[in-house]
Amino acid sequence: MKSLLHETRIDIPKEDRIKLIEILNKTLASASDLQVQLKQAHWNIKGKQFIAVHKLLDELAEEIEDQVDVVAERVTSLGGTALGTLQQAVKNTALNEYPVDIFAIEDHIAHLSDNFAILGKLTRQDIKKSDQIGDMATNDLYIDLARVLDKSLWFLEAHLQS
Repeated sequence: MKSLLHETRIDIPKEDRIKLIEILNKTLASASDLQVQLKQAHWNIKGKQFIAVHKLLDELAEEIEDQVDVVAERVTSLGGTALGTLQQAVKNTALNEYPVDIFAIEDHIAHLSDNFAILGKLTRQDIKKSDQIGDMATNDLYIDLARVLDKSLWFLEAHLQS
C-alpha cells in the first residue's frame, strides 16, 4: 500500500503532523456524517413548520459542507491524505447513528442537536490537542469550527424550546 503521508516543507515535525492528520481525519469523518444527516432530515421532515425547517437544514448542511472542505484541505496541507469517502466516514465518525424511521420535525431536530453537541465536544477537545502540539493553524480551524457548530446548535435547539 502506498504511504498516506507526503513530504511537505511545513515546519511541523513529522510525528506531530501524523497526530494532527489522525485528529483531523476523525473530524472529517464526523463532519461528513453530520452533513449527510442534515440532508437526511432535510429530505424527510414532516410537520407544520416544514418549509422553514427544510430551508434551515439545507443552510446548515451547506455550512458544514464548507467546514468539511476546510478540514480535508488542512489534512492534505500537512502532507496527509484526506479520508473523505462515505465508507471512511462510517468507520471513523464519532456521531450517533441517524435513525431513518423518524419524520416529525422535533424528532429530527433532537437527533441533530445531539450530534451537533457530540461534534462540538470533540472539536473543543481537538482545540486543546492542536494547541498542545503547537499548530496554530489547525487550532484556528478548530476554533472556527466550534463557533459554527455552537451557532448551528443554538438554531436547532431554539426550535425545541417554548
